[in-house]
Amino acid sequence: MTLCVYLLGTADTKSEELDYLRAVLTERGVSTRVVDVSTGEVSYQADISARTVASHHPQGAEAVFCGERGRAITAMSEALRHFLPGCDTLGGVIGIGGSGGTAIVAPAMQSLPVGLPKILISTVASGNIEPYVGESDIAMIYPVVDLQGLNRISRTVLANAANAMSGMIHHHYTPPADTRPAIGITMFGVTTSCVAKAVRTLGSSFECLVFHATGSGGRSMERLVAQGMLRGVLDVTTTEFCDFVAGGIFPCTAERLESIAQTGVPYVGSCGGLDMVNFGAIETVPEQYRDRVLLQHNPFITLMRTTPAECRQIGHIIGERLNRCDGPVRFYYPEGGFSQLDCPGQPFHDPAADSAFRDALLDTLRQTKQRRFISLPLTINDPAFAKAMADELTQLFREHEHYAKN
Repeated sequence: MTLCVYLLGTADTKSEELDYLRAVLTERGVSTRVVDVSTGEVSYQADISARTVASHHPQGAEAVFCGERGRAITAMSEALRHFLPGCDTLGGVIGIGGSGGTAIVAPAMQSLPVGLPKILISTVASGNIEPYVGESDIAMIYPVVDLQGLNRISRTVLANAANAMSGMIHHHYTPPADTRPAIGITMFGVTTSCVAKAVRTLGSSFECLVFHATGSGGRSMERLVAQGMLRGVLDVTTTEFCDFVAGGIFPCTAERLESIAQTGVPYVGSCGGLDMVNFGAIETVPEQYRDRVLLQHNPFITLMRTTPAECRQIGHIIGERLNRCDGPVRFYYPEGGFSQLDCPGQPFHDPAADSAFRDALLDTLRQTKQRRFISLPLTINDPAFAKAMADELTQLFREHEHYAKN
């Protein structure tokens, strides 16, 4: 079976661009299929028509061709999301579009497996791309000019995208077989020492996948847990809860820890980064926070120390979510500080705020044989703290696997 690159776009406005992408890929020896995702009438003869795609909507094609642009875009996106996974020849995807076209193709591209080549050429790529990329491995390219016909700029950008896709298709990477079970670990710069030590401890028994705790990192990890790719979690760095509570730029969602609860995978968590909220450049910090303890991490990121009140709120939230977990759960509390910046002599050292978190968590958490709180007189980056967490996860995993087999 010949694998093809599926070219996604609204053929009523992007036919020239779709044809150009096809021509470049064909010249590179790559098979293609043009998929029309227009929501109106078109005369362009795509390999897969808009009506064919629309017919995959749960309510049928008429849900897409409803005559109301906003509803039609949402419905076509859903139809495409149902259509693509069933394509046996799917080897890669290039999507193109303005704001409307991007809204159609991005959710469908997000639903495809990690590792399948995905390129999205979009005029919204220079702004906030989080809604379009989500937890997937989509590569977004900003075309500089609007995608309205071909010119010296758009030809170059489109050709670069097609050549990149050609390289991914012709040099497809197949990872070597690894019999070790995969686990997820969360990390921030201020918890790197802890995670590095944990990885060294766990590496002989587990394949360790480390996720940057930037909101999307936590979501990506939990998505892989839900898909069964990760069989345990060392959640060293739960800092995304701080931004969730205080309005920072790297928040988790209300579903954080939900996949842990639903799957029952072994879970060992801790307080990494719960001493900080993340904002952008210093001038972007909200006015109500200007008198707080702030630290310019780099020209693009400003950190704000969490208060006792915020820490209490975070403690209650984490406790409530851990209470939903029926699988083995351990939560480790580092009495000496939550990060590299929360140690004696460091700018975020605040034992009162840290204790407020601990007290709130203990007030909320329903401890059982399966669900326990463990406090150690160490900082989070102390090698002994990292080893204790890693050893705990190893033990929980072995017990969990033994129970599942018997």
